[in-house]
Amino acid sequence: MAKNSTKAKGKAASNARQAKIQAAQRSSGAGANKIVVATVVVVVAIIAVVGGVIWMETSKKNQITGGGNAVPPGVSELGAGYPAFSDATVVDGAPTVDLYEDFQCPACKGFEDQLGPTIEDLASSGRIELVYHIKNFLDDNLGNTWSTKAGSAAFCAADAGKFQEFHDQVYANQPTEGDGFTDEQLRGFAETSGITGDALTTWQECYDADKYADYVNSVEEQSFQDEVTGTPTVMIDGEMTDLASIGTPELFTQAVENATK
Repeated sequence: MAKNSTKAKGKAASNARQAKIQAAQRSSGAGANKIVVATVVVVVAIIAVVGGVIWMETSKKNQITGGGNAVPPGVSELGAGYPAFSDATVVDGAPTVDLYEDFQCPACKGFEDQLGPTIEDLASSGRIELVYHIKNFLDDNLGNTWSTKAGSAAFCAADAGKFQEFHDQVYANQPTEGDGFTDEQLRGFAETSGITGDALTTWQECYDADKYADYVNSVEEQSFQDEVTGTPTVMIDGEMTDLASIGTPELFTQAVENATK
């Protein structure tokens, strides 16, 4: 009897230990499942938040850029040039001057230093209709994107009525070829051009969204189709002009007078 009792007690103790082990395993398993579920919920929440932020940013950019179809004030369509001094009263028979430039082009800076004030005077007085075609082919040549960025920044300035001021600031402060601009420099040009307060905030949003990048690209594509492959290029009433023949203020003014009908 004593022997059987001892065996029974041992078996009962063993069963009790086994029951505790199984209970502990069930408890441990349940805890692990809760952790996994909680982790999944957190990950899903993070994905939802990140996805929401990306969607909001994309939506805001599309709203600013018009889905890539934004064109500057006064421009009729993608690929077309930008009409400067649009508020000037044009005299009868005044010729149209199409000027093709790239903001990273050193030759364009030399051209602007020499003839910029004369061209602007003729345009502001209505003796020419001045149309800028801002190209970006030097981005590929120099391995950067600053021609596009500077072009987009200039047209963001056009939204504030400050294209010409910004254009002139870019050439007055053009970096060494290949160095490119910086975001801070371009914002500084906007400020120096007279863009302040809410207008500067709008300019920054426009610039950050690359609002006019697609427009600049379209001008490059159209000008290439029109066989304009270098900068600066000047056309007077659609006729490509030899730069040597208009290389001084006097020669340029005479060429304009000759083309006036």
